[in-house]
Amino acid sequence: MVIREQNRIRTTYYNEAIRYMENARETLKKAGKEDRFYVDEKYVKTACGIAYNGVLKALDGYLLLKGIEKKKGRKDIEYYQDAIAIIDRKLLNYINSAYKVLHLNGYYDGIRDARVIAEGFNLAYSIIERIKPAA
Repeated sequence: MVIREQNRIRTTYYNEAIRYMENARETLKKAGKEDRFYVDEKYVKTACGIAYNGVLKALDGYLLLKGIEKKKGRKDIEYYQDAIAIIDRKLLNYINSAYKVLHLNGYYDGIRDARVIAEGFNLAYSIIERIKPAA
């Protein structure tokens, strides 16, 4: 893959993933906070779902950069785990943690602890940074 194509992939997927994260942050603001807990579970669930999808966008770009073509249709977490496990074990740890915090605890369970959600967002940004285009 030529450098121009790599830069195009990085830019496209990075910008899209960041757009998801910005939308997730805006949605999370609507949840309101009391002490260290968000008030409205619906907005927390929605924000975590959006952030998790941002992670998946970034991972699609990362895999393309590594020469792994995008699989058609719906992909489950095992698809990403299997592909990343071969390439980057450290990144796999971030993915597993982001999956648990954002997708399972945040989206499905609706955990409202602001510190847990903040850590999930930090994990998402760490993953997304892997495809950040050169300045």
